[in-house]
Amino acid sequence: MDPRTRKPVQIFQVSTLYGAATVAAALDAGQFGAREDARRLLLVSNNAEIPETALRLEEMTGYDRIATRFDGTIDWNDAIRPHHPGTWAPRPEETPLWQRVFRTAWDLGDGPVELVVESIQVNPAKALAAVFAESSVEVYADGLMSYGPTRDELPQSIGCRVRRLLHLDLVPGLRPLLLAETGVEPELVPDDAFRGVLTEIAEAADGDRLVAEAVAAAPTALLLGQYLAALGILTADEEEELHVRMVRGAAAAGHRSVVFKPHPTAPVRYSLALRDAAETAGVRLTVLDGPLLAETFYERCRPRLVVGCFSTAMLTAAVYYGVPVARVGTGTILERLTPYENSNRVPLTVVDHLVPDLETGAAPAVPGPTPETLAPLVRAVGYCMQPKLHPRLREETAALLTDRLGEESTARYFDRERLGRLGLPGGDAPRPASRLRRGLVRSRA
Repeated sequence: MDPRTRKPVQIFQVSTLYGAATVAAALDAGQFGAREDARRLLLVSNNAEIPETALRLEEMTGYDRIATRFDGTIDWNDAIRPHHPGTWAPRPEETPLWQRVFRTAWDLGDGPVELVVESIQVNPAKALAAVFAESSVEVYADGLMSYGPTRDELPQSIGCRVRRLLHLDLVPGLRPLLLAETGVEPELVPDDAFRGVLTEIAEAADGDRLVAEAVAAAPTALLLGQYLAALGILTADEEEELHVRMVRGAAAAGHRSVVFKPHPTAPVRYSLALRDAAETAGVRLTVLDGPLLAETFYERCRPRLVVGCFSTAMLTAAVYYGVPVARVGTGTILERLTPYENSNRVPLTVVDHLVPDLETGAAPAVPGPTPETLAPLVRAVGYCMQPKLHPRLREETAALLTDRLGEESTARYFDRERLGRLGLPGGDAPRPASRLRRGLVRSRA
């Protein structure tokens, strides 16, 4: 019998190089056992709105280094073509058929399959969990979203199979809310293992022309773009202005040479607007728009400042490289972010609460010990986002709101209409239509 029919197969689903680096670090730290104990496959998905026009993960500098840890790779987009990875899922009655198809196509044999996925509450991870219905599921968190609640309630058939949540210690001491409702225990990916993988990825950039040009400019600050317009949070013009504010803020802080790292899907016009702003401010601007992680630049150039809105790369700079960070525009995003349960809310809250505001003149800093105020705030925001998933947090949330909602530093994180609908302190009275709906629900009950 083929030994692969007896040997477990571990399928690691990734869509970003940062996520792949997290998985690689966990593997290096032995968190998935010895390599010879299982056949390891890397399943790559391109979740961009139009995958055919987006940068492929395989094109990112350093991907080849990550891929050596696996016995093979699978292209999920090809496997389900012409469907989109973000929307395709098999019908329940078809899952056994799809499992047979994938076992044959990927040469899995008939042995056990273990899934390691990101964002289990959405496709493609959710689709994989449905297809391999008997498989154990382990989740790794790609950045700051691990500290927020699960986006949607998981089907019991999936939730009961999740064994653990692997995450980076981006905010030391802060416990993730993600999957907490399932009782799953979070497990840290060791800092030294993750930093080692980032160093390995940076080494792959040896000889890269864009990196060499950026280093030659002797920049002291790195500005991070996120392309929030793609998420509908800002308009393209507003995001362009946000990046211009980063340039002005860096210039006001005394930096004369800066690098801008745009989001891979950002339009070219962003760079053009920044060049005009940099020229006006008397700042030398270098645009680092290659297929690179921002962390590769940290390794190569060691900037004295990293500026962003609420990018995970800001906390990576502070925690793993000791680089001071500053934020721009979080107040605007807090006002704009809808719906309240938007998964970006907790990353935004964390950065807004921990990182100095560059435009107020606050000195950029490496956040020190996590303040005692952060964990209760994150739990309260998380409860207001997903109250059905975390009913035990209601009393704690009500107490925090009673004590601190009068403070501007707390009120900015809560929506009074949302608080009113939840019957929490500080909430606006429900609108007449809302009261009518609630009355109808009670009468039907």
